[in-house]
Amino acid sequence: METLFPFRNAELLFALLIPAALLAYVWTGRGERLVLPIDHGTTPRGRWLAALVRCAESLPALLLGVVILILAGPQRWDEPKSKKVLTNIEFCVDVSGSMSASFGEGNRYDAAMGAINDFLDYRDGDAFGLTFFGTEVLHWVPLTSDTSAFRCAPPFMVPSKLPRWFNGTSIGKALLACRRVLVEREEGDRMIILVSDGYSSDLGGTRAEEIASTLVSEGVVVNAVHIANSEPPDEIVRITAATGGEIFNPGDRAALEGVFHRIDEMQETRVEKVQAESVDQYAPWALAGIGLLVAALVSLLGLRATPW
Repeated sequence: METLFPFRNAELLFALLIPAALLAYVWTGRGERLVLPIDHGTTPRGRWLAALVRCAESLPALLLGVVILILAGPQRWDEPKSKKVLTNIEFCVDVSGSMSASFGEGNRYDAAMGAINDFLDYRDGDAFGLTFFGTEVLHWVPLTSDTSAFRCAPPFMVPSKLPRWFNGTSIGKALLACRRVLVEREEGDRMIILVSDGYSSDLGGTRAEEIASTLVSEGVVVNAVHIANSEPPDEIVRITAATGGEIFNPGDRAALEGVFHRIDEMQETRVEKVQAESVDQYAPWALAGIGLLVAALVSLLGLRATPW
């Protein structure tokens, strides 16, 4: 249960009974009486002076109380802070032979990887992963906020230089492989950005709906970029729609860059409040202790009981 003034070692607060007992003795005890020749005279009893002396005598007890409070570890509740909700984004890039087809000034693969690298620049703070697929799937970069590996990836996965088992297009297998990568991360949103130019050999019948249902159950959103002159496959359209994403069909490099800007706008950065934490608060108690110590030292110059 949260308290107004939390203490790290609250059990030490029971020691406050000691200064409380000292204060009770100072203010309720009769103290030592001083016998003077004018006891039966008309001199005032000096009640105000007596009260002032007792206040001075109370200072050591109060100082002891402050020391006990400091030893108990006083704390306060910090202001709640805002925290960016992490988005885990897995790029699923087709490297089949058809990705070597011309696209703008280069080919489809070069255009896709260039647009992906640009996308990384304006999604600071998110985690990115990179998966290549053909007939088989290769996880090239694990989910990370360090994007340096992305910059080095394009020369190594040029479609024209890959083994024959990357020549086909198995989008269903690739999506499920990316889904397994994303569900290992318990924190943050999950998104797959599929970049492909062909029809998949493993999405026939009801397979597309089954994969979409699996992705929806895990909270994975699929956005697809069909980087070809043909119409996007109906199976991919159904998967993106079911998961809350969209499919894009850019006709040139400029349009492709616009697609990634659009995806960035769709996946807005979410901010949530983090629960307030307790932090040390020694300053006010230390200042109070210094003040009591100075007052006690000054009172020794005259405000004390003198039995002579």
